[in-house]
Amino acid sequence: MSLSLDPIPQPAAGGALPGAAAPEAPGRLGTPLGVHEAYAYLRDLGVWRDKRKAELDSLDAAALASTDRDSFSRDMLVSMALWKAISDRYDLLTVTFDSGRVGPTEAARLSTLIWGRLDVAPDSAAATISPTTAGALGLSLPEACRLCDAMTSSLRARLSLEPSGAEVGTRLKDVRATIERIRDQVAIAPAGVDREAARALLTRLEQRLVDVTDRAKRGAEVGGLLAPLELEAAGAERDLIVGAGRRVETARDAERAAQVRDELLARSAAVQQLVDRCVAAVTPAPRLAVPDVRALGPVPSGGAAVDTYLKRLDAVGRALTVVHTAYGDPLAERDEIAGYAGALAAQARATGVSDPDLDHLRERLQTVVDTTPTDLRRARALRDAYQAYAMSLRTTDTSSGRKGASPR
Repeated sequence: MSLSLDPIPQPAAGGALPGAAAPEAPGRLGTPLGVHEAYAYLRDLGVWRDKRKAELDSLDAAALASTDRDSFSRDMLVSMALWKAISDRYDLLTVTFDSGRVGPTEAARLSTLIWGRLDVAPDSAAATISPTTAGALGLSLPEACRLCDAMTSSLRARLSLEPSGAEVGTRLKDVRATIERIRDQVAIAPAGVDREAARALLTRLEQRLVDVTDRAKRGAEVGGLLAPLELEAAGAERDLIVGAGRRVETARDAERAAQVRDELLARSAAVQQLVDRCVAAVTPAPRLAVPDVRALGPVPSGGAAVDTYLKRLDAVGRALTVVHTAYGDPLAERDEIAGYAGALAAQARATGVSDPDLDHLRERLQTVVDTTPTDLRRARALRDAYQAYAMSLRTTDTSSGRKGASPR
Protein backbone atom coordinates (compact mmCIF):
# COMPACT_ATOMS: atom_id res chain seq x y z
CA MET A 1 0.00 0.00 0.00
CA SER A 2 1.36 3.43 -0.88
CA LEU A 3 1.44 6.32 1.54
CA SER A 4 1.06 9.85 0.22
CA LEU A 5 3.18 12.57 1.81
CA ASP A 6 3.64 16.22 1.06
CA PRO A 7 6.10 16.94 -1.72
CA ILE A 8 9.73 17.02 -0.69
CA PRO A 9 10.51 20.65 0.16
CA GLN A 10 13.02 22.27 -2.15
CA PRO A 11 15.53 24.50 -0.37
CA ALA A 12 15.73 28.08 -1.42
CA ALA A 13 18.84 29.21 -3.20
CA GLY A 14 21.33 30.84 -0.89
CA GLY A 15 24.90 30.98 0.23
CA ALA A 16 27.01 27.90 0.75
CA LEU A 17 27.61 26.45 4.17
CA PRO A 18 31.23 25.28 4.21
CA GLY A 19 31.75 21.87 5.71
CA ALA A 20 28.14 20.69 5.32
CA ALA A 21 28.28 16.89 5.12
CA ALA A 22 25.97 14.69 3.07
CA PRO A 23 23.23 12.93 5.02
CA GLU A 24 23.58 9.30 6.03
CA ALA A 25 21.83 6.99 3.57
CA PRO A 26 19.19 4.66 5.02
CA GLY A 27 18.98 0.91 4.50
CA ARG A 28 21.23 -1.16 2.30
CA LEU A 29 21.25 -2.75 -1.14
CA GLY A 30 18.46 -5.30 -1.55
CA THR A 31 16.40 -4.01 1.39
CA PRO A 32 13.33 -1.93 0.42
CA LEU A 33 13.19 1.55 1.98
CA GLY A 34 10.45 2.68 4.33
CA VAL A 35 8.51 5.66 3.00
CA HIS A 36 9.33 7.90 5.98
CA GLU A 37 13.07 7.21 5.97
CA ALA A 38 13.12 7.75 2.20
CA TYR A 39 11.30 11.07 2.65
CA ALA A 40 13.77 12.25 5.33
CA TYR A 41 16.78 11.21 3.28
CA LEU A 42 15.59 12.87 0.08
CA ARG A 43 14.71 16.05 1.97
CA ASP A 44 18.19 16.26 3.52
CA LEU A 45 19.92 15.22 0.30
CA GLY A 46 18.13 17.98 -1.60
CA VAL A 47 19.31 20.57 0.92
CA TRP A 48 22.87 19.20 0.75
CA ARG A 49 22.82 19.15 -3.04
CA ASP A 50 21.93 22.84 -3.36
CA LYS A 51 24.38 23.95 -0.68
CA ARG A 52 27.16 21.89 -2.23
CA LYS A 53 26.46 23.37 -5.68
CA ALA A 54 26.64 26.91 -4.29
CA GLU A 55 29.91 26.11 -2.56
CA LEU A 56 31.40 24.50 -5.67
CA ASP A 57 30.45 27.57 -7.67
CA SER A 58 32.26 29.81 -5.20
CA LEU A 59 35.28 27.49 -5.19
CA ASP A 60 35.31 27.49 -8.97
CA ALA A 61 35.29 31.28 -9.04
CA ALA A 62 38.14 31.37 -6.53
CA ALA A 63 40.10 28.80 -8.54
CA LEU A 64 39.67 30.83 -11.74
CA ALA A 65 40.91 33.92 -9.92
CA SER A 66 43.91 32.07 -8.52
CA THR A 67 47.37 32.58 -9.99
CA ASP A 68 47.74 28.79 -10.04
CA ARG A 69 44.39 28.03 -11.63
CA ASP A 70 45.65 25.04 -13.65
CA SER A 71 46.46 23.10 -10.48
CA PHE A 72 42.79 23.22 -9.46
CA SER A 73 41.17 22.41 -12.81
CA ARG A 74 41.24 18.63 -12.55
CA ASP A 75 39.85 18.46 -9.01
CA MET A 76 37.19 21.02 -9.89
CA LEU A 77 36.19 18.96 -12.94
CA VAL A 78 35.92 15.76 -10.90
CA SER A 79 34.01 17.53 -8.10
CA MET A 80 31.55 19.01 -10.59
CA ALA A 81 31.14 15.64 -12.33
CA LEU A 82 30.47 14.00 -8.96
CA TRP A 83 27.90 16.63 -8.08
CA LYS A 84 26.20 16.31 -11.48
CA ALA A 85 25.91 12.52 -11.19
CA ILE A 86 24.59 12.83 -7.62
CA SER A 87 22.09 15.48 -8.72
CA ASP A 88 20.88 13.31 -11.61
CA ARG A 89 20.40 10.36 -9.26
CA TYR A 90 18.54 12.61 -6.81
CA ASP A 91 16.14 13.57 -9.61
CA LEU A 92 15.49 9.88 -10.34
CA LEU A 93 14.92 9.20 -6.66
CA THR A 94 12.46 12.10 -6.42
CA VAL A 95 10.50 10.87 -9.42
CA THR A 96 10.42 7.33 -8.02
CA PHE A 97 9.36 8.57 -4.57
CA ASP A 98 6.47 10.50 -6.18
CA SER A 99 5.48 12.42 -3.03
CA GLY A 100 5.30 9.22 -1.00
CA ARG A 101 3.17 7.15 -3.37
CA VAL A 102 5.49 4.22 -2.81
CA GLY A 103 4.51 0.60 -3.15
CA PRO A 104 6.74 -2.48 -2.72
CA THR A 105 8.15 -2.12 -6.24
CA GLU A 106 9.02 1.55 -5.76
CA ALA A 107 10.53 0.88 -2.32
CA ALA A 108 12.88 -1.73 -3.79
CA ARG A 109 13.73 0.59 -6.68
CA LEU A 110 14.62 3.41 -4.27
CA SER A 111 17.05 1.12 -2.46
CA THR A 112 18.66 0.12 -5.76
CA LEU A 113 18.98 3.73 -6.89
CA ILE A 114 20.69 4.68 -3.61
CA TRP A 115 23.01 1.72 -3.14
CA GLY A 116 23.55 0.59 -6.72
CA ARG A 117 26.44 1.61 -8.94
CA LEU A 118 26.65 5.29 -9.78
CA ASP A 119 28.52 6.15 -12.99
CA VAL A 120 29.92 9.51 -12.01
CA ALA A 121 31.85 11.02 -14.87
CA PRO A 122 31.10 11.15 -18.60
CA ASP A 123 33.74 9.84 -20.98
CA SER A 124 34.92 13.34 -21.79
CA ALA A 125 35.70 14.03 -18.14
CA ALA A 126 36.99 10.56 -17.33
CA ALA A 127 39.97 11.10 -19.61
CA THR A 128 41.23 13.90 -17.37
CA ILE A 129 40.76 12.08 -14.06
CA SER A 130 43.92 10.85 -12.41
CA PRO A 131 44.36 7.13 -11.64
CA THR A 132 43.84 7.96 -7.97
CA THR A 133 40.31 9.17 -8.54
CA ALA A 134 39.31 7.13 -11.59
CA GLY A 135 37.95 4.38 -9.34
CA ALA A 136 35.26 6.77 -8.13
CA LEU A 137 33.30 6.18 -11.30
CA GLY A 138 31.79 2.98 -9.95
CA LEU A 139 30.74 4.20 -6.49
CA SER A 140 27.31 4.08 -4.93
CA LEU A 141 25.41 7.30 -4.21
CA PRO A 142 26.47 7.52 -0.51
CA GLU A 143 30.11 6.88 -1.46
CA ALA A 144 29.98 9.52 -4.19
CA CYS A 145 28.52 12.02 -1.71
CA ARG A 146 31.30 11.34 0.79
CA LEU A 147 33.91 11.66 -1.94
CA CYS A 148 32.38 14.96 -3.06
CA ASP A 149 32.53 16.17 0.56
CA ALA A 150 36.19 15.15 0.81
CA MET A 151 37.21 16.78 -2.47
CA THR A 152 35.30 19.98 -1.65
CA SER A 153 37.01 20.14 1.74
CA SER A 154 40.37 19.65 0.02
CA LEU A 155 39.69 22.44 -2.46
CA ARG A 156 38.44 24.72 0.30
CA ALA A 157 41.64 24.20 2.27
CA ARG A 158 43.93 24.66 -0.75
CA LEU A 159 42.18 27.86 -1.78
CA SER A 160 42.19 29.13 1.84
CA LEU A 161 38.69 30.54 1.54
CA GLU A 162 37.95 30.30 5.25
CA PRO A 163 39.40 32.67 7.88
CA SER A 164 41.33 31.19 10.76
CA GLY A 165 39.75 33.19 13.54
CA ALA A 166 36.22 32.54 14.77
CA GLU A 167 35.72 29.52 12.54
CA VAL A 168 38.74 27.56 13.81
CA GLY A 169 36.49 25.56 16.13
CA THR A 170 34.15 24.64 13.29
CA ARG A 171 37.04 23.66 11.06
CA LEU A 172 38.61 21.53 13.78
CA LYS A 173 35.26 19.80 14.26
CA ASP A 174 35.10 19.09 10.53
CA VAL A 175 38.63 17.64 10.55
CA ARG A 176 37.73 15.47 13.55
CA ALA A 177 34.67 14.18 11.67
CA THR A 178 36.84 13.47 8.61
CA ILE A 179 39.32 11.51 10.74
CA GLU A 180 36.48 9.44 12.19
CA ARG A 181 35.30 8.59 8.70
CA ILE A 182 38.88 7.65 7.84
CA ARG A 183 38.89 5.36 10.87
CA ASP A 184 35.78 3.62 9.51
CA GLN A 185 37.48 3.16 6.11
CA VAL A 186 40.65 1.79 7.74
CA ALA A 187 38.56 -0.80 9.58
CA ILE A 188 37.27 -2.25 6.29
CA ALA A 189 40.60 -2.06 4.44
CA PRO A 190 42.05 -5.48 3.52
CA ALA A 191 44.69 -6.86 5.85
CA GLY A 192 48.27 -6.32 4.80
CA VAL A 193 50.44 -3.45 3.70
CA ASP A 194 47.51 -1.24 2.68
CA ARG A 195 45.81 -1.45 6.07
CA GLU A 196 49.06 -0.84 7.97
CA ALA A 197 49.82 2.21 5.83
CA ALA A 198 46.29 3.53 6.39
CA ARG A 199 46.61 3.00 10.15
CA ALA A 200 49.94 4.86 10.21
CA LEU A 201 48.35 7.74 8.28
CA LEU A 202 45.39 7.79 10.68
CA THR A 203 47.71 7.93 13.69
CA ARG A 204 49.67 10.79 12.16
CA LEU A 205 46.51 12.76 11.41
CA GLU A 206 45.22 12.22 14.94
CA GLN A 207 48.49 13.47 16.45
CA ARG A 208 48.45 16.56 14.27
CA LEU A 209 44.82 17.24 15.18
CA VAL A 210 45.65 17.03 18.90
CA ASP A 211 48.59 19.38 18.41
CA VAL A 212 46.54 21.94 16.46
CA THR A 213 43.67 21.71 18.96
CA ASP A 214 45.99 22.27 21.94
CA ARG A 215 47.59 25.26 20.23
CA ALA A 216 44.17 26.74 19.48
CA LYS A 217 43.11 26.31 23.12
CA ARG A 218 46.21 28.23 24.18
CA GLY A 219 45.22 31.04 21.83
CA ALA A 220 47.93 30.45 19.25
CA GLU A 221 47.44 31.23 15.57
CA VAL A 222 46.82 27.87 13.89
CA GLY A 223 45.71 28.90 10.40
CA GLY A 224 49.02 27.86 8.87
CA LEU A 225 48.77 24.40 10.48
CA LEU A 226 45.05 23.81 10.04
CA ALA A 227 44.84 24.24 6.26
CA PRO A 228 47.51 21.57 5.48
CA LEU A 229 45.86 19.24 8.00
CA GLU A 230 42.49 19.70 6.31
CA LEU A 231 44.07 19.10 2.93
CA GLU A 232 45.84 15.88 3.94
CA ALA A 233 42.80 14.53 5.83
CA ALA A 234 40.49 15.22 2.89
CA GLY A 235 42.96 13.62 0.47
CA ALA A 236 43.36 10.56 2.68
CA GLU A 237 39.60 10.11 2.93
CA ARG A 238 39.24 10.50 -0.83
CA ASP A 239 41.91 7.89 -1.54
CA LEU A 240 40.40 5.41 0.93
CA ILE A 241 36.92 5.85 -0.58
CA VAL A 242 38.29 5.34 -4.07
CA GLY A 243 40.25 2.29 -2.92
CA ALA A 244 37.12 0.79 -1.36
CA GLY A 245 35.23 1.43 -4.59
CA ARG A 246 37.95 -0.29 -6.58
CA ARG A 247 37.83 -3.32 -4.28
CA VAL A 248 34.08 -3.56 -4.71
CA GLU A 249 34.48 -3.26 -8.47
CA THR A 250 37.18 -5.93 -8.48
CA ALA A 251 34.94 -8.25 -6.45
CA ARG A 252 32.12 -7.66 -8.93
CA ASP A 253 34.46 -8.35 -11.84
CA ALA A 254 35.59 -11.59 -10.15
CA GLU A 255 31.96 -12.65 -9.68
CA ARG A 256 31.20 -11.84 -13.30
CA ALA A 257 34.30 -13.75 -14.44
CA ALA A 258 33.21 -16.80 -12.45
CA GLN A 259 29.73 -16.61 -13.97
CA VAL A 260 31.08 -16.20 -17.51
CA ARG A 261 33.48 -19.10 -16.94
CA ASP A 262 30.62 -21.39 -15.85
CA GLU A 263 28.56 -20.34 -18.88
CA LEU A 264 31.48 -21.02 -21.22
CA LEU A 265 32.06 -24.43 -19.65
CA ALA A 266 28.44 -25.39 -20.35
CA ARG A 267 28.63 -23.91 -23.83
CA SER A 268 31.91 -25.70 -24.54
CA ALA A 269 30.37 -29.05 -23.58
CA ALA A 270 27.42 -28.41 -25.91
CA VAL A 271 29.70 -27.38 -28.78
CA GLN A 272 31.76 -30.55 -28.27
CA GLN A 273 28.57 -32.61 -28.65
CA LEU A 274 27.80 -30.69 -31.83
CA VAL A 275 31.29 -31.43 -33.14
CA ASP A 276 30.92 -35.16 -32.41
CA ARG A 277 27.56 -35.23 -34.14
CA CYS A 278 28.90 -33.40 -37.19
CA VAL A 279 31.94 -35.68 -37.53
CA ALA A 280 29.69 -38.73 -37.34
CA ALA A 281 27.08 -37.40 -39.78
CA VAL A 282 29.01 -35.50 -42.45
CA THR A 283 32.12 -35.88 -44.56
CA PRO A 284 34.32 -33.97 -45.05
CA ALA A 285 33.92 -32.45 -41.58
CA PRO A 286 35.79 -29.34 -40.39
CA ARG A 287 38.94 -29.87 -38.35
CA LEU A 288 38.84 -27.31 -35.55
CA ALA A 289 39.62 -27.79 -31.87
CA VAL A 290 37.07 -26.85 -29.22
CA PRO A 291 38.65 -24.26 -26.87
CA ASP A 292 39.30 -25.65 -23.38
CA VAL A 293 37.98 -23.15 -20.83
CA ARG A 294 39.65 -25.08 -18.01
CA ALA A 295 43.05 -24.27 -19.50
CA LEU A 296 42.59 -20.69 -18.25
CA GLY A 297 42.68 -21.93 -14.66
CA PRO A 298 40.56 -20.62 -11.77
CA VAL A 299 39.38 -17.02 -11.53
CA PRO A 300 42.15 -14.86 -10.01
CA SER A 301 41.55 -12.44 -7.16
CA GLY A 302 43.76 -9.48 -8.18
CA GLY A 303 42.25 -6.50 -10.03
CA ALA A 304 44.58 -6.46 -13.05
CA ALA A 305 44.61 -10.26 -13.20
CA VAL A 306 40.80 -10.34 -13.26
CA ASP A 307 40.73 -7.85 -16.16
CA THR A 308 43.17 -10.03 -18.11
CA TYR A 309 41.15 -13.15 -17.27
CA LEU A 310 37.94 -11.51 -18.53
CA LYS A 311 39.66 -10.64 -21.83
CA ARG A 312 40.77 -14.27 -22.21
CA LEU A 313 37.26 -15.48 -21.46
CA ASP A 314 35.97 -13.16 -24.18
CA ALA A 315 38.51 -14.62 -26.63
CA VAL A 316 37.39 -18.15 -25.70
CA GLY A 317 33.75 -17.14 -26.23
CA ARG A 318 34.52 -15.80 -29.71
CA ALA A 319 36.48 -18.97 -30.56
CA LEU A 320 33.53 -21.12 -29.47
CA THR A 321 31.30 -19.11 -31.79
CA VAL A 322 33.66 -19.85 -34.69
CA VAL A 323 33.68 -23.59 -33.92
CA HIS A 324 29.91 -23.63 -33.45
CA THR A 325 29.38 -22.04 -36.87
CA ALA A 326 31.96 -24.24 -38.59
CA TYR A 327 30.33 -27.49 -37.41
CA GLY A 328 26.73 -26.32 -37.29
CA ASP A 329 26.54 -25.15 -40.91
CA PRO A 330 27.41 -28.58 -42.47
CA LEU A 331 24.77 -30.28 -40.31
CA ALA A 332 22.20 -27.69 -41.32
CA GLU A 333 23.10 -28.15 -45.00
CA ARG A 334 22.85 -31.94 -44.70
CA ASP A 335 19.39 -31.65 -43.12
CA GLU A 336 18.32 -29.23 -45.85
CA ILE A 337 19.47 -31.58 -48.66
CA ALA A 338 17.85 -34.57 -46.93
CA GLY A 339 14.57 -32.68 -46.69
CA TYR A 340 14.82 -31.70 -50.34
CA ALA A 341 15.40 -35.34 -51.40
CA GLY A 342 12.43 -36.49 -49.34
CA ALA A 343 10.21 -33.83 -50.90
CA LEU A 344 11.26 -34.94 -54.40
CA ALA A 345 10.37 -38.54 -53.64
CA ALA A 346 6.96 -37.54 -52.30
CA GLN A 347 6.33 -35.36 -55.34
CA ALA A 348 7.26 -38.18 -57.72
CA ARG A 349 4.85 -40.57 -55.99
CA ALA A 350 2.04 -38.04 -55.97
CA THR A 351 2.24 -36.90 -59.61
CA GLY A 352 3.20 -40.17 -61.30
CA VAL A 353 5.28 -38.15 -63.77
CA SER A 354 8.49 -39.99 -64.59
CA ASP A 355 11.66 -39.23 -66.49
CA PRO A 356 14.36 -41.95 -66.40
CA ASP A 357 17.31 -39.57 -66.08
CA LEU A 358 15.53 -37.41 -63.49
CA ASP A 359 14.50 -40.48 -61.51
CA HIS A 360 18.08 -41.73 -61.60
CA LEU A 361 19.41 -38.44 -60.22
CA ARG A 362 16.77 -38.44 -57.49
CA GLU A 363 17.56 -42.02 -56.49
CA ARG A 364 21.30 -41.32 -56.41
CA LEU A 365 20.69 -38.24 -54.25
CA GLN A 366 18.55 -40.26 -51.84
CA THR A 367 21.22 -42.97 -51.63
CA VAL A 368 23.94 -40.46 -50.79
CA VAL A 369 21.74 -38.74 -48.19
CA ASP A 370 20.88 -42.07 -46.53
CA THR A 371 24.56 -42.98 -46.23
CA THR A 372 26.28 -42.14 -42.93
CA PRO A 373 28.42 -40.13 -42.90
CA THR A 374 26.88 -38.17 -45.76
CA ASP A 375 29.30 -37.03 -48.43
CA LEU A 376 28.25 -33.39 -48.63
CA ARG A 377 30.17 -32.68 -51.83
CA ARG A 378 28.39 -35.47 -53.73
CA ALA A 379 25.03 -34.64 -52.18
CA ARG A 380 25.45 -30.96 -53.11
CA ALA A 381 26.49 -31.83 -56.67
CA LEU A 382 23.58 -34.27 -57.18
CA ARG A 383 21.09 -31.74 -55.84
CA ASP A 384 22.39 -29.06 -58.17
CA ALA A 385 22.35 -31.51 -61.13
CA TYR A 386 18.77 -32.54 -60.35
CA GLN A 387 17.63 -28.90 -60.16
CA ALA A 388 19.41 -28.00 -63.40
CA TYR A 389 18.00 -31.00 -65.31
CA ALA A 390 14.50 -30.43 -63.96
CA MET A 391 14.70 -26.79 -65.06
CA SER A 392 15.82 -27.85 -68.56
CA LEU A 393 12.85 -30.23 -68.87
CA ARG A 394 10.41 -27.50 -67.87
CA THR A 395 11.99 -25.13 -70.37
CA THR A 396 11.71 -27.74 -73.13
CA ASP A 397 8.06 -28.45 -72.28
CA THR A 398 7.24 -24.76 -72.32
CA SER A 399 8.94 -24.25 -75.68
CA SER A 400 7.09 -27.25 -77.17
CA GLY A 401 3.80 -25.92 -75.92
CA ARG A 402 4.39 -22.54 -77.54
CA LYS A 403 5.22 -24.15 -80.89
CA GLY A 404 2.07 -26.21 -80.85
CA ALA A 405 -0.06 -23.20 -80.05
CA SER A 406 1.41 -20.89 -82.67
CA PRO A 407 -0.55 -20.56 -85.96
CA ARG A 408 0.94 -21.67 -89.33
